[in-house]
Amino acid sequence: MSKRAEINDSLKEAMKAKDEVTVATLRLVNAKIKDQDINARTSGNRDGIDDAGILSVLQGMIKQRQESADIYARNGRPELAERENAEIAVIQRYLPKQLNDEEMKQAVDALVTELGAKDVKDMGKVMGALKTRYAGQMDMAKAGGAVKARLAG
Repeated sequence: MSKRAEINDSLKEAMKAKDEVTVATLRLVNAKIKDQDINARTSGNRDGIDDAGILSVLQGMIKQRQESADIYARNGRPELAERENAEIAVIQRYLPKQLNDEEMKQAVDALVTELGAKDVKDMGKVMGALKTRYAGQMDMAKAGGAVKARLAG
């Protein structure tokens, strides 16, 4: 089942169960996916974004909510931070298992070796391969730091 179908099925179930947080969050997810579909269509991709694109959208939404929750918590608005964290929990249901730091480091090491990357000039090639193979499984900002550290050392 595609991610798109999985999300839509979950939305229907949440509506039946009257789970307001899940319904609201999945509607936001669908809106963001449709926005990306429109962008893809203007670039010539008539089918919209694929599952990897959807995983990327989900990761971006989680990152936005983490930043918002942090800001709300720092500014004494715990109820808003809780709402953001609840949305994060809903979105994370649709991401594959996240690699921990050690697994990420092993994946980076393996790709650097496989691609024959020698220095920081090859970073784009390694990051592209990581995004393709590990879409939705790791924080690409952290992965970028790991690739840079590996290639610099």
